[in-house]
Amino acid sequence: MMRILLFLGTNLAVIVVASITLRLLGLESYLQSHGMNMTGLLIFCFIFGMAGSMISLFISKWMAKRSTGTVVIEKPSNDTEKWLVDTVAELARDAGIKTPEVGIFPAQQSNAFATGWKKDDALVAVSAGLLNRMRPEEVRAVLAHEIGHVANGDMVTLALIQGVLNTFVMFFARVVAQLVDSFLRRDGEGGLGFLGYFAVVIVAEIVFGLIASAIVAWFSRFREYRADSAGAQLAGSGAMINALARLKAETEMPDQMPDTLRAMAITKGQTRSLMERFFASHPPLDDRIRALKEATYR
Repeated sequence: MMRILLFLGTNLAVIVVASITLRLLGLESYLQSHGMNMTGLLIFCFIFGMAGSMISLFISKWMAKRSTGTVVIEKPSNDTEKWLVDTVAELARDAGIKTPEVGIFPAQQSNAFATGWKKDDALVAVSAGLLNRMRPEEVRAVLAHEIGHVANGDMVTLALIQGVLNTFVMFFARVVAQLVDSFLRRDGEGGLGFLGYFAVVIVAEIVFGLIASAIVAWFSRFREYRADSAGAQLAGSGAMINALARLKAETEMPDQMPDTLRAMAITKGQTRSLMERFFASHPPLDDRIRALKEATYR
C-alpha cells in the first residue's frame, strides 16, 4: 500500500496544483474564449493528466526515500546488510532486471516496498521490523515479491492507467463546471464566475479522483497476485506461503502490533468494510495464500 499511496497522493497533488496554475494563468479562459470544443478539451486534459502521472512516476523513488526515511545501502556495514544486498542482486538477476537500490527504513512494523520509474532504475526497501522478526527465507520471499513488482513493470503500467484516468478526471470536472455555469446562466443568474468555476472544478476533481483511486486499487489488487506468483517462482512457493502466513499471524496479535500492519502493503485484518475493500490496494491475506496453494497443487 505504501508505494500506491505515495503514487496516488503525489499524482492527485500534481493534478490539483496543475489545475490551480492553469486557472490562475488564464490558459483555460483563453482556450474557452477561442472556441475550445469537447475534442480540444479532451486533448488538453490528456496532455496535463498524463503529465501529472509521469511526474509522479519519475519522482517516486525520491518521494519514497524522503517520506519513509529509507537509507540506501551504498556499502554494507554488517552481515545483515550484506546478505540483503546480495539477496536482492541474486533475485534481480534471476528475474532478468538490473539490481535495484536496496534500502532499510526505520519502522517496527513488518513492511516492504518497491518503486521506480523503470525496471532498471528501481528501489527495494524493507523495514527494520521485518528484518528483525522474519526468518531469512521469509525475508527472501518478501524481497522476491517486490522484485516481482519491478520485473512485471507494475509502476509503469500503473502510471499509464493513472494518466488515462487523470484525463477523464480533469475532463469531466470541467464538463460538470460548465454544466453548472450554464444552468445558473439559464436561470438568469450571472453564472459561476471565476472563483465559482474554479471551486467547482477542484471539488469535482477530488470527487472523480477518489473514483479513479478505486479503479487503481482494483488494478493493484489484481497485480498483487501476479507479484505473489513471481515471488513464488523466485523464492519458492513454500517460502512465499510461509511469509504470507507469518504476516497473517502478526496481524492477529493486537497486543504486540499496532492497529495497522503493512508488509508488502498488507492491511491488518481479514474482515474489512465495503469501503475498505473498495479502496484496498491488496487482496486479503487468506485469498492470496489460497491462490498460491491452488497454483502449487495444479
